[in-house]
Amino acid sequence: MRDVETTQSVRDAFDLTGRVALVTGGGSGIGRTTAEVLAAAGATVVCADINEDGAAETARAITEQGGTAESVALDVAVPGAAAGVVEGIVATHGGLHIMCNIAGIMIDSSIIDLDPDEFDRILSVNLKGVLYGCQAAGRVMVEQRRGSIINMASAAVLAPSPGIGPYAICKAGVAQLTKSMAVEVGRRGVRVNTIAPGFIPTNMTARYYTNPDGSIDEDTKAAMLTPMAKYAPLRRVGETNDIGYCVLYLASDASSFVTGQLLSPNGGVSMHY
Repeated sequence: MRDVETTQSVRDAFDLTGRVALVTGGGSGIGRTTAEVLAAAGATVVCADINEDGAAETARAITEQGGTAESVALDVAVPGAAAGVVEGIVATHGGLHIMCNIAGIMIDSSIIDLDPDEFDRILSVNLKGVLYGCQAAGRVMVEQRRGSIINMASAAVLAPSPGIGPYAICKAGVAQLTKSMAVEVGRRGVRVNTIAPGFIPTNMTARYYTNPDGSIDEDTKAAMLTPMAKYAPLRRVGETNDIGYCVLYLASDASSFVTGQLLSPNGGVSMHY
């Protein structure tokens, strides 16, 4: 007969105390909030970003709130770079338990007009960068016989939109990469899942309502976000913490029977089986 769930057992299921997490793209947006959430749940978080100052600021904010975090510069598109960071983490902390592949870029282009060099650039970051992160973390986690890898896709995989096809192609690749790897490493106690967020106001999406001088055009922002909120069944756009808490679930023991899945926090804009 199973034990009765209690307040403590539920808290324990989400407790990350003693675990080490690496978050790419940790200098801003979803990556930064994810790092904050994982640290608040007890993890030691390594915030990695090509923007070293941004990563350092995230780590500093976490430590000021009593969490444990550090930062490292990482260009996920460089072969071997993620492996080097993971090796350093293992040498310092003795292991790696959570890998969050969140770093990403966007280009605006139709499929017909897509420039080959630009396509190579977005593939290098958004697909190859995730692959390199999965490989580096996976090797460690397979040896540990324990670990959770969380990859960031996009609702563009579920509901295609004009002008962002190159981005959607990369994210579809991430979703398939997740499934394939989950099958390969599951028997060694390693879980691999994908999150496909809906529209979240971040530095990446702010390009639609940012003035040439870098300031936010509040009228354009409202004109864009208001109809988005009305279209969503939940009548709002998402926030970065909506995604961060999904990451927490997949990183924690609460999701110990979940692998190879795509979780879609998008307010109901796109629904799938």
